[in-house]
Amino acid sequence: MPKVGIVMGSDSDMKIMSKAADMLEKFGIDYEMTIISAHRMPDVFFDYAKSAEAKGFKVIIAGAGMAAHLPGMCAAIFPMPVIGIPMSGKNMDGMDALLSIVQMPPGIPVATVAVDGGANAAILAAKILATSDAEVLARLKDYSAEMKDTVQKKADKLSELGHKEYLKQM
Repeated sequence: MPKVGIVMGSDSDMKIMSKAADMLEKFGIDYEMTIISAHRMPDVFFDYAKSAEAKGFKVIIAGAGMAAHLPGMCAAIFPMPVIGIPMSGKNMDGMDALLSIVQMPPGIPVATVAVDGGANAAILAAKILATSDAEVLARLKDYSAEMKDTVQKKADKLSELGHKEYLKQM
């Protein structure tokens, strides 16, 4: 049963939303991904958000650009955490979506990650699930150790080569 719903308003968001899916797969978290336009298919959207809890979703990751209604509307209907991903766009490089998502009215919170932050949305979803799932918590700790090792290797290489030689190898 999927624990995370991933929803986007357009297939143009797929590149970013697939990063969320890839990260959830890394953590062994089941998900369901779909495309629903809150403006063009309000009845379908409403059914999706109303049925998400019954489907077993514990978190919804919603990506949206421009007016960015999708995350907020999910949060208005779905009783558990919603993570919004503001999408960069043609007009304002995602600032319009970011401002829309972070300015939710009282009582309708949406956790918001960086513009185009698909991977971080999945990591945040995993952290939410890890509060009651020891296996997910262990995978998150392993992931943190991997990141630390990667950075340490780069620091060691810089120390060994010096910055000029390091830059040449980048």
